[in-house]
Amino acid sequence: MSIKAKLSLSISAIVAAILALNIMFSYISTKMAQDAALEQQIQSIVEQLGVTLEIIETTREAMDAELGEKLRMAAIVAKEKLHPDIKHVSSEQLAALSKELDLDDITLWQRLDGEIVSILSSNPEEVNLNSNTWDYWDKAFHQLFDRKEVSVGRGDALKDYWSGPINYAVSDPTQINKWGYYFDGTTNYMINTIINTDENFSFDLVNGTNNVIAKLKSQQSSLLEVTGFDPQYFGSEPIIKMKKGIPIYNLDVRAIPFGQYEYRNSQEDSHHIHKVLESGIMQTDKYMINGKEVLRSFIPIKINAEKTYVIGVAFDKAELQESLHRQLLAHVLISLCLLLFAMLGSYFIAGYMLRSLNQIMNKVNAIADGNFVASISIQNKDELGLLASRVNSMGVRLLDYTTQLKDTARELQSTKQYLESFVNHTSDAIHVMDLDGHIIQVNLAFEMIYGWSSEEVTGQLHPNLPDNQIESHQVLIATILEGGSVTDFETVRYTKDGELIDVSITISAIRDELDEIIAIATISRNITSRKQSEEMIRRSEKLAVVGQLAAGVAHEVRNPLTTLRGFVQLQKQKGSLSMSHLDLMLSELDQINMIVSEFLVLAKPQAIRHECLNVGDLIRDIVILMDSEARLSKVNLSIHQITAIPSIGGVGSQLKQVFVNMIKNGVEAMPDGGELTIELAAAEDGRELLIRFTDQGLGISEEDMGRLGEPFFTRKEGGNGLGIMICQQIIRNHSGKLKYRSLVGEGTSVEIRLPVNKSAVR
Repeated sequence: MSIKAKLSLSISAIVAAILALNIMFSYISTKMAQDAALEQQIQSIVEQLGVTLEIIETTREAMDAELGEKLRMAAIVAKEKLHPDIKHVSSEQLAALSKELDLDDITLWQRLDGEIVSILSSNPEEVNLNSNTWDYWDKAFHQLFDRKEVSVGRGDALKDYWSGPINYAVSDPTQINKWGYYFDGTTNYMINTIINTDENFSFDLVNGTNNVIAKLKSQQSSLLEVTGFDPQYFGSEPIIKMKKGIPIYNLDVRAIPFGQYEYRNSQEDSHHIHKVLESGIMQTDKYMINGKEVLRSFIPIKINAEKTYVIGVAFDKAELQESLHRQLLAHVLISLCLLLFAMLGSYFIAGYMLRSLNQIMNKVNAIADGNFVASISIQNKDELGLLASRVNSMGVRLLDYTTQLKDTARELQSTKQYLESFVNHTSDAIHVMDLDGHIIQVNLAFEMIYGWSSEEVTGQLHPNLPDNQIESHQVLIATILEGGSVTDFETVRYTKDGELIDVSITISAIRDELDEIIAIATISRNITSRKQSEEMIRRSEKLAVVGQLAAGVAHEVRNPLTTLRGFVQLQKQKGSLSMSHLDLMLSELDQINMIVSEFLVLAKPQAIRHECLNVGDLIRDIVILMDSEARLSKVNLSIHQITAIPSIGGVGSQLKQVFVNMIKNGVEAMPDGGELTIELAAAEDGRELLIRFTDQGLGISEEDMGRLGEPFFTRKEGGNGLGIMICQQIIRNHSGKLKYRSLVGEGTSVEIRLPVNKSAVR
């Protein structure tokens, strides 16, 4: 693709991005404005409904209270005009009295055998009714007969009087009545006064509110429905009773007191209704129902101190967004027209600007073909004119650089031949690896020492490396990559025939002109013959040491054997020995056994199993056992734990032997008493555990310090000189270190270091 086309497309892409951002920001701002307007509209609807509901509820409560008071006054008048004994009252008398008091009916109730039954009424349909299935009505009746205050929480309660809420009549489910009940104990019956109410007037909460909702829907086409929820009953099973075969909903326990509820999402709606009541903040939900995506908002509205409704306003989301989508489509069409205009304009502008660039391109092509003399004749003072001038200068300089490069190439070729000759004729094996460990080059000595040809190992991962040397080799490579060096590192490698040979390797990094490591070179030398010679020398030294040990053991054993031989000769001459002689013989035999046993510990490697040990606990146990013995020698044992003590891997019994030996030596070094301090601490690098035994004894001379650990060397009476040697052997088996520091007359400090970076069990 030409620069002209690329430049045109780049400008068009920038214009397209700007137009797309403009469309996006316009859509977002319009959407936010629409959401704010919708929220304002919902608030307006709720405010209108709130005012309507408040007026209707106030009117209804006033009318309900007025009717209740009228029924109470009528009941009091009826009590005065009726005989206190129901036997002397007739239905005709009740009918006449109801007309006189402008009532629809009067019914007399009695409590018989714990049940409240209507005995006499001006309406024959009201006779023989039983209230035991009337929920809170039955409870209110019993409270009246018990001369208690009615506390059912429904209707209006006064002294000796209760007015039930407006509801459907049991005797005629098509009628809605208001009832009053009066009983003051002066009669043997309860007086029930009844007024038939006009349904449209008494329950204008439904019709009046629905009229407001219908008007709002006619003004807003996207408004699907407005629903009034009564949180007290919504989500509960509706109370439906069969009255003369007709199912009747209780008017005072309706879940939806007004509005429509066709777009139902009952379970989620119930959740939102309770959430709205808890937070007092509008909640919004989206869901699909009846083929429409419904957007419903829930807002709480408080009618009075005792009554709160939740208004649900449902909108058709698709219709709400229709105007937004139309606006978005108009923006997209306008933007496409602007983009097309920008593409055409940028194409012509790019062509005009690139005429000078074409001349520069011709000059560059000439330089690429080796013609450095051709020049550009652009006289413009802009960036292209400056570029043409620099290209002309570049052509002149390239001619000079090309000449210099040819001379340098000849020198590099000579140096390369010299280096290749040096590498291929050295007796040491050389191989070069990339940073991933793949071999990229080997010399002839590598092929002769290891047996692999260059073609066989190129691209391979160190084929001569034993499995048990992989980890150590990775450590060496890491040292090189970190800027370190590896020189004369002795190890073993495989040959092609599978033979292990001893080699000494030197590893170094190969760096580029930026001093970055690009490869790693390894020089290896076969030292198998040298190692064999060294092994022979070590064996000779071991034989000398064995001879020295054997001579020492023979010397130490000869003394008690001489004693035993003398007693045996004495036994042979006298025929009997005293008990003291026998005890001395047993003592000498024990001395021989101890010398031989300790010699075996030194001579025979034993299979050990390392366990995870807490050295602090080991030393505390030993101090407890040896404290009484130390106190007899006037020595105080003290432990100082300086830092947290890490666990180590080791053999508890062997380490106890070392610690006991250190404490006994310290106690015996203080014949006049003193303090033996035991310090426990972790090394600064956290890799070792430090244990230090410090006494205040006689100290060790420099001459004796050089002989510590020598077999059978001791300055103690009754000692055999093998204790320190055994301790050194045990510490070596645990990969640790044992050091002595001492000043004559001031005391001795023994420092033991044990590694903590081992596995707990091996």
